[in-house]
Amino acid sequence: MHAAERERAILELLQQREFLSFSELDRTLDASQATLRRDLGRLESEGRIVRVRGGARLAEGASVRRQDDGSHLSGVPFHENIGRYRREKEAIGRAAAGLCATGESVIIDGGSTTLQMCPHLAPLGLQVLTNSLHIVSALLPQANTRISLPAGSVFREQNIVLSPYEDDGTGHYRATKMFLGAASIGRHGLMQTDVILVHAERRLLGRAEKAIVLVDSSKFTAPAGHVVCDIEDIDVLVTDAGIKDSDAQTIERAGIQLVIATDGEG
Repeated sequence: MHAAERERAILELLQQREFLSFSELDRTLDASQATLRRDLGRLESEGRIVRVRGGARLAEGASVRRQDDGSHLSGVPFHENIGRYRREKEAIGRAAAGLCATGESVIIDGGSTTLQMCPHLAPLGLQVLTNSLHIVSALLPQANTRISLPAGSVFREQNIVLSPYEDDGTGHYRATKMFLGAASIGRHGLMQTDVILVHAERRLLGRAEKAIVLVDSSKFTAPAGHVVCDIEDIDVLVTDAGIKDSDAQTIERAGIQLVIATDGEG
């Protein structure tokens, strides 16, 4: 993670609350304490933050550049991503829905692939915790599907609700499975492009017994990002038939159940 990315993440976090403790910053960002202290010192010297005992606060008049006056995340906006590999994502979503049992409590993380689970969930009577407003909209017509949302800020490009902090209302929630996508995946683990998304997903993973990753095969060659979890922490991976043999072998060597979704399923 480059210094500019860390600085942006620090400012994004401070934008959402008045004070950010150093211990919270240390838990959130993948950097050494010495590096974080240098980052804070640099931001303070630029007049963007004020360091106080135990942490920092945003300097008066400082702000983070945002698009359309709203919060935004790094990465491809949802409306651009939804049409990519559409047939593969529909097959993956169908196969992932088949891993759900009637009456389960599950977490469905926001994403263009996880969204494709929704049309197949109506008969199951699930309790679903999701951070995606797209998924909420898709599930609302299902009378037997109960829906919960975390607290947080709406990130418009992805249409999801995220909070980098512990007090998002999900502490009481326990799920048998969490379904999530990725910006990329490889031997180093599951990766996303934005540090705030990474922190939120790590917290949700802690509420679930199993992690089920939904990715089309292009994600095995996508650029690396910030690690959400190690590859060994994934229980099941659902992808399409385009996965290379070498990538499939990496997944299976890690002890992950590999599910290949095809257009003919269902």
